[in-house]
Amino acid sequence: METVDTVVVGAGVVGLAIARELAQAGREVLILEALERFGTQTSSRNSEVIHAGLYYPTGSLKAELCVRGKALLYRYCAERGIAHCHIGKVLVACDESELPALARYAERSAANGVPLRPLTAADVRQLEPAVRAVAGLYSESTGILDSHSLMLALLGDAERAGATLVTHTPVMGGWIGSDGIVLRTGGEEPFELCCRWLINAAGLYAQDLARCIEGFPAECVPPTFYAKGHYFTLSGRAPFRHLVYPMPDHAGLGIHVTLDLGGQCKFGPDVTGWPMTPDYTFQPDLEEKFYRAIRRYYPDLPDGALQPGYTGIRPKVTGPTEPAGDFVIQGPSLHGVAGLVNLFGIESPGLTASLAIAQRVVEELRMAAVP
Repeated sequence: METVDTVVVGAGVVGLAIARELAQAGREVLILEALERFGTQTSSRNSEVIHAGLYYPTGSLKAELCVRGKALLYRYCAERGIAHCHIGKVLVACDESELPALARYAERSAANGVPLRPLTAADVRQLEPAVRAVAGLYSESTGILDSHSLMLALLGDAERAGATLVTHTPVMGGWIGSDGIVLRTGGEEPFELCCRWLINAAGLYAQDLARCIEGFPAECVPPTFYAKGHYFTLSGRAPFRHLVYPMPDHAGLGIHVTLDLGGQCKFGPDVTGWPMTPDYTFQPDLEEKFYRAIRRYYPDLPDGALQPGYTGIRPKVTGPTEPAGDFVIQGPSLHGVAGLVNLFGIESPGLTASLAIAQRVVEELRMAAVP
């Protein structure tokens, strides 16, 4: 049976960042991706935002890794020539009932070390003349980037350090052996291999992968929830110069304004449903819901201006009636299996936090004293 030092399962932005970090540390790294190319699921179906870190509870992994990852990501993009922009974000309260929530985010962001500038209604109009709000907060450190170029750069770094990406190779099962973890793959040319380190960065399917490893304690696998969201694009020229976010709702950050590097404006995501399995079908009948939500802060949105865009699905560890869960980075100290790190619930701000998550995974393995 073939033996490899390290296997990373999942070639999304987080898996590629981890593979890069490990390969540059001198490890032999094999990246297994079930689909035909890297970054085709959560990593390519998002808002492409570099988040500041203002939303997440102080002390959470999301807060810590978002703030650290933001700094690492801006530096990496600058060094590697990856297209990005410090575009800034305006978080708005549409009416006075939302002012207490706005104040809570101001307090949380300060505790997380994220500077924000308070805005009056006049300040909001000066920054964004098309937006109507009673108050707001301005985040200068929020940005946007080309996520595909980021993943290309991460993969290139990993491969130059000796890593190998193998696509069309789903992991179908495995077991914990005496010399490491044995994986059984599917695809056109299935094979078995033994690895000393296994990094489960399978995203939407991370819990499925953990459950199919014989000998892994079932009680250590959290439940799986899929939050589905839609994006609509704006036809014509965008009237915005910054990202514009309403107050977050229970399951997400609200239907917000995102601009890409080409100036295209999109609105979303909503949280439409919680499918049992990933389903990217677009529901055009949600258009009226989007018009209502957007016109709360952009009242002059013309009829017929929204065009169907795309959908995305976020892996979560808590359901629709529960408080939002944190990232779960689960190393040997938590589950007792040497050389294995599981990443569960890596949703937003996973893109922003990707380089910091990679560092955290290496730290987990180092603390476990894996030789």
